[in-house]
Amino acid sequence: MSGPLEGFRILDLSQIVSGPFASLLLSDQGADVVKVEPVDGQDVTRRQNFARGGLSAFYMNGNRGKRSISVDLTVDDGCQILLDLASTADVFIQNFRPGACDRLGLGYKHVRAVNPDIVYVSISGYGPDGPYADRPVLDPVVQGLTGMVAYQVNPDIPFPDLVRNIVSDKSTALTTAQAVTAALLARERGAGGQHVEVPMLDSTLAFFWNDGMVDLTLVGDGVSPGHTLAEVYRLTDCVDGKIIYFAASTAHIHGVCRAVGHPEWCEDPRYSLEGFVEDQANQQLFGLMTVEAFGAMTTTEALEGLEEADVPCGPILEKADVLDHPQVTHNGSVVTWEHPTAGTVRSARPGARFSATPVEMRLNAAWRGADNREVLRELGRSEEAIDALLTAGVIGEPDPTGGLRG
Repeated sequence: MSGPLEGFRILDLSQIVSGPFASLLLSDQGADVVKVEPVDGQDVTRRQNFARGGLSAFYMNGNRGKRSISVDLTVDDGCQILLDLASTADVFIQNFRPGACDRLGLGYKHVRAVNPDIVYVSISGYGPDGPYADRPVLDPVVQGLTGMVAYQVNPDIPFPDLVRNIVSDKSTALTTAQAVTAALLARERGAGGQHVEVPMLDSTLAFFWNDGMVDLTLVGDGVSPGHTLAEVYRLTDCVDGKIIYFAASTAHIHGVCRAVGHPEWCEDPRYSLEGFVEDQANQQLFGLMTVEAFGAMTTTEALEGLEEADVPCGPILEKADVLDHPQVTHNGSVVTWEHPTAGTVRSARPGARFSATPVEMRLNAAWRGADNREVLRELGRSEEAIDALLTAGVIGEPDPTGGLRG
């Protein structure tokens, strides 16, 4: 296995998406990730939705390429296994509520005592303290608190809506993965280990802020007016369907003019980026004119005209059609592989490509506890000691059903 993180070990106690997706990204970049699961109970993503052969698609999409151990952390012997693993690890990731790991004897101070150079990551909903710190939280709640839901308003259908994927969890995962690599780099430069706190609330707000809060960035008077992207974004209706295009420059605006068969509009200074900034009524008028023009065209005609004019544009693909898009297939963006029980599986290829340390995806997915013996042997446990832990219920039997439930 190659990749820029080859040789690093990550101990992943997290569940659902914010932590597991972060460690998946790091695994795809070469790190050895050991996922810790309970002997009883399960990560909710193992539930039997879109499942086959003991593995659910949701679980595999966040945990492909990791080794799995099942350990009872409520007993001393189970916690000792984790501390022994932590002593050999570079990174420890958990997303329990604040204080839970400390009560288990697996908080930062406990792990640091066995490994001062550890990068210990605590993902939480709201942060380690404060008025909301002890509340339960899931992705849509954070979307609502950061203004993201209120921002998802199509002016033509003025009702707020959720972003219909777990954008808060995934933006937190991206933040976590980047923070881990930054902390590892700092350690290589002599800073030693450290505790990294990643609140979902802060990560999501930072992710949303760039465009979502442009109207609240500058404080006080004298700020020029404008439109947010939420107000500008529209799907474009044609005779036989919808397309998407976006004109972000005068060249794009004039390209739209040519695409709809009105090159003479290019001569009117109102229909330019400068004209739109000077008077928003110009942009509104241009919008009405182009809506009418596109409404008389087929999607094929519209896209051909926009492509010829070098305007960013594209069709509105159904999810199944994405798999056959020519650029997706050219890039190899989706990898198809075989799992011994789950059968044929599709996985998204990692987005980053490294020229000197190329990434090789780990095309496997583990049953709960499948790697108990292998991991414990690496810690120096004998077969007799492993058998005793199994008999005592400190570790679980490998579960070929994945602990799936409805």
